[in-house]
Amino acid sequence: MKRPRFGLQARFLCVAAGAVLVVIAIVAVLLARQAAAQRELLQASSSVVSQVFDDSVREQGTSLATSLADALVNPLYFSDLDAIGALVRSTASQKSVSYVLVHDAEGRLIHDGSVEVAGYGRQMQDPLAQGAINAEQLRMQESPMVLEVDLPLRIGEQRIGGLRLGMDLAPVRAQEAEAKAALEQRMGLANRRQLAWVILMMVALVGLACLVALYVQRTLVQPVRWLGATARRIEAGDYQVEQQDTRRGDEIGELLRTFGRMGQSIARHDREVRQMAYTDSLTGLTNRLAFREALDHRLLGARASGQGLALLFIDIDEFKRVNDTLGHEAGDDALLQFAQRIAAAVGQDGGDDALLARFGGDEFVILIGNDAGRVENMATALAKRLVADLGSPLQVQEREIFLGSSIGITLFPEDATDATGLLKNGDIAMYQAKLAGKSCFRYYSRALDHAVERRLHLEQELRGAWERGELHLVYQPIFRTLDRMLIGVEALLRWQHPVLGAIPPSMFIDIAEQSGLIQTLGPKVLHAACLRARQWPCNGAGEELFVSVNVSPRQLRSGDLAAAVEQCLHVSGLAASRLHLELTETAVISDEMLAASLLEKLHRTGVKVWLDDFGTGFSGLSHLRQVPVDGVKIDKSFVADLQRDPDDLALTSAIIAMAHALGITVVAEGIEHQAQFDLLNERGCDLVQGYWLARPLDSDDLVRLLDAAPNPA
Repeated sequence: MKRPRFGLQARFLCVAAGAVLVVIAIVAVLLARQAAAQRELLQASSSVVSQVFDDSVREQGTSLATSLADALVNPLYFSDLDAIGALVRSTASQKSVSYVLVHDAEGRLIHDGSVEVAGYGRQMQDPLAQGAINAEQLRMQESPMVLEVDLPLRIGEQRIGGLRLGMDLAPVRAQEAEAKAALEQRMGLANRRQLAWVILMMVALVGLACLVALYVQRTLVQPVRWLGATARRIEAGDYQVEQQDTRRGDEIGELLRTFGRMGQSIARHDREVRQMAYTDSLTGLTNRLAFREALDHRLLGARASGQGLALLFIDIDEFKRVNDTLGHEAGDDALLQFAQRIAAAVGQDGGDDALLARFGGDEFVILIGNDAGRVENMATALAKRLVADLGSPLQVQEREIFLGSSIGITLFPEDATDATGLLKNGDIAMYQAKLAGKSCFRYYSRALDHAVERRLHLEQELRGAWERGELHLVYQPIFRTLDRMLIGVEALLRWQHPVLGAIPPSMFIDIAEQSGLIQTLGPKVLHAACLRARQWPCNGAGEELFVSVNVSPRQLRSGDLAAAVEQCLHVSGLAASRLHLELTETAVISDEMLAASLLEKLHRTGVKVWLDDFGTGFSGLSHLRQVPVDGVKIDKSFVADLQRDPDDLALTSAIIAMAHALGITVVAEGIEHQAQFDLLNERGCDLVQGYWLARPLDSDDLVRLLDAAPNPA
């Protein structure tokens, strides 16, 4: 059965009706002129008293703030926190001062008079803070219990900070109340006899007011205060709200119960949000945000205790290949297995205080701490275990894959003293581990830092180098072995920097590949080579020269290589048969299905495809049956030792014989001696190139070479 409900509105109407009746009776009694004049006099006197006290506290606050501001300018300018603290504490010790805050020009707290200055460097967020930050001259702000005096602190015209001085209004209000009470008492004594009967009626009125106030207090004020206090706790981040056990059937009772349930719901939601915000959803490890906060906290403790810390930055080698070939579900499975292995290694060699986090993608970070003399030994032992454990095969989708890891290690306080520096150094050291061959670890050193800075500088300079005319093409002649006739060229990119001089291709091509710039440079090189080749004359036998252009693995993986080739051929007017594309063997092997599909498209256009550096990928000729290619280029490392190493000679002979059996042209590069040429000619190698035959030439020199070549006819 539903309980009868006597609502808040009904209660208020009843109380208001009773109050109206009492007021009518009082007004009827107090209509006399003397009583009216007495009330007016009392009001005027009270206003004067209030004005006097307000003026007093404002003058006192202005005086204290002005003198303190003058004294704070020099210490604040020289960041002398001790002097600032002494001045602030001296002023704050006065009885009438509630607080003294010194802040910088951006509103970050510098000193509050406490020893630890817990809020140092934080942005002030209280209701009066913005007005204090924006104050250009002396400014006063007032809250119910504080009168705040704000002053900007300047050196000349430069604002270096500000001062906030809060005057406690509680004693002032108390004195003001006492003064008013004394005034009322004296006026009451003077008119006691005349107003005796009025006092009796007022006593009755006060009693009634007290009863009404008590009633309102219990039924309205207390619940509203609880709601306000609870709302402030929730606003401050404390969501543990006590459930109100009330049997009230009115709106206030319903509001109290609803507010309690809402607080519990917010607390539950906050726990869930924090779990999501600070935990990696895939691995369940600490994420980047939580790790950064923990790192800042650990650094504070390490500075105080003299403890050493080591940060290990881990990156999985060749992880993108898993996503590209097996899919993202397989990549997630591999990441989970890696996370489990890392966690197991950290549990054994990382110590009790080790912290493991996933930074996103295939990056993990570990923080370990110990006495300064042992942390490096712990880091080395943990890194060795991680390299070994992460190098063992993974079982993903019933397939065995090998990945490995590159680990960078940096130490606190030797390498850096803040979180940003440690993370940057760890990333640099990890990058050096990758350059060292991957599946290893490297410690950070300043020399590494300089090397990375140089590499970043070259990467920056490489951007726009083509447009500035610093990059240009040269052409390595390719000869037919049978008659030594020049029948084609290989286009090679060169970089002549205006300050650094000639940059080795091995350096800037690697930078372009890793940074992704190769995807911009590659089409430009292809287009320029096609345009030049279209202008060359025929050789002495009347044959048109082909041009061979190297294609990077990134261009191959992008999937739009065939469209780019067709566009270049269309714009330049070069016959498709005169364009040869060179793909590295390892790039083709890494994704045979993609390579086979792409090469089929290229073959349909008439373009020929060669495998460059053949033999270095340890693939064997079996892959040539899967991937349609027109030629293979025997790597110069085999050609160099043909005369001295029987194994290289035998392998080269086998490559030539088996390639011919498959109808594939064989090109040998790196010919530097006639003996090498003779050996290759004896074994039927189709085409050769190298410095013994001709060095790389620019387009004009190539044309002159063609014009000077004898005509066999």
